[in-house]
Amino acid sequence: MNQRMDIDALQALCAIEECGGVTRAAKRLSLTQSAVSHKVRRLESRIGRKLLARRAGGPVFTEDGTTLIAYARRILSLHDEAVRSLATRPLAGTIRLGMTEDTSSSGLARILARFRRLHPDVNVHTQVDQSKVLQSQLENGEIDVAVMQTFEHDVQRSDIILYQDSLHWVKSKDAQFDFDSAIPFLAFDKNCFYKHWVDEVVDQLGVRFETVLQCASNAGIVTAVEVGMGVAVLNARHISQHMHVIDDNFPLQPPGITYVVRVGEKSRTHVCCALADEIDQENDNVMQIAISA
Repeated sequence: MNQRMDIDALQALCAIEECGGVTRAAKRLSLTQSAVSHKVRRLESRIGRKLLARRAGGPVFTEDGTTLIAYARRILSLHDEAVRSLATRPLAGTIRLGMTEDTSSSGLARILARFRRLHPDVNVHTQVDQSKVLQSQLENGEIDVAVMQTFEHDVQRSDIILYQDSLHWVKSKDAQFDFDSAIPFLAFDKNCFYKHWVDEVVDQLGVRFETVLQCASNAGIVTAVEVGMGVAVLNARHISQHMHVIDDNFPLQPPGITYVVRVGEKSRTHVCCALADEIDQENDNVMQIAISA
């Protein structure tokens, strides 16, 4: 029995999992549906296991297929790393990277670790701060690259888009507030653009806010909402089962937000753009924890 697995077949398998089916996977891979199916059938023949369930309305993968997917991702990740290591010219220099608390996840940490392995002569100095601070530092040339949030209408043409999310007014499910009186408000700190938006539109909202907590940490605001301290503006991925969306209580809804990689105008060097491209290529890993939180 020939149990060797070729890279193309594993790529096809992962594309089917990511796209939710053979037809969409074929489109992503720029192949015909029959070509993708053939790759999978040949792989099944080589390892002697059924990988696709092939039952209408049922799960896409068999139990063996699901098991192999996890290995396939790791194999393809190492394969792509090896290809980039051999194909790219040596890079050297220092990158000053800024990121928000939202993006300082293990997904991004793994990408930075791999970037260092691929380019051992590049030093990446990283700091965590609010998006508004990072944008100011980019403009002043104090950092080179930022992984940050921005309102959808503020996305720049040169930005690499990682993930889009929505903002909502929220409170604890058990909390009761009199919207005809001053509403206790849970705010991020003065450098948060959520807070700046609320300050700018408060007159249009027709309500009065009393800031009872100001905190730079997502975890701190989330906890305060869940225990009923007040109302906050949160992005959808932070809304837990203990919260209640109260958008209907306000006449104005917050704009959508976008997570981006942004390179400073003065920092568009080959080494900085290489890091931005690496993050873009591993987009799913950057936001994996964010989306599942």
